[in-house]
Amino acid sequence: MFTYKLNDKLELRLLDIQDADRLFELTDGSRSHLREWLPWVDYSKTPEDSKEFIKATRKGFADNKSLTTAIVYEKEIVGIAGFNELNWANKVAYIGYWLGEGYQGNGIMTTVAKGLTNYAFDYYKMNKVEIAAAEFNHRSRAIPERLGFTEEGKLRQREWLYDHYVDHVVYGMLADEWTKK
Repeated sequence: MFTYKLNDKLELRLLDIQDADRLFELTDGSRSHLREWLPWVDYSKTPEDSKEFIKATRKGFADNKSLTTAIVYEKEIVGIAGFNELNWANKVAYIGYWLGEGYQGNGIMTTVAKGLTNYAFDYYKMNKVEIAAAEFNHRSRAIPERLGFTEEGKLRQREWLYDHYVDHVVYGMLADEWTKK
């Protein structure tokens, strides 16, 4: 089972079926907050939906195509983060993340994104890590900016969010740049 300890209070670990109730509770409790920027929230209606999500993440991990983990803070699941895609042909890892509403403002996600970036370069030997966020999702965009990622551009109408399109801003970090930091 994959576990990656980031500090005394924070670790990333592979999701397990037994996490479905907690994951659904976290999603449901942050529904309006998450819905502003994530297109899947309305499709997560029951703990069974969370189970199906967990099964899909386990398959992605087994197939070496992705790595989706629970963010465990002080022994409690508080969000999800990982590599939505591992592009082995081009050696690029794409980070995605979300955090339950009550857990923001503690530096959790910056620490997580830094840890994932380290992992992508040190363990997977990737050449690049990318993070994309909706243009006006300033909290999400602040994470790669804080970590020194380069803003590489804007993808117009990249995502459909319920009743409108949003543009995404893409940030990148190259392995040799990360090593110099």
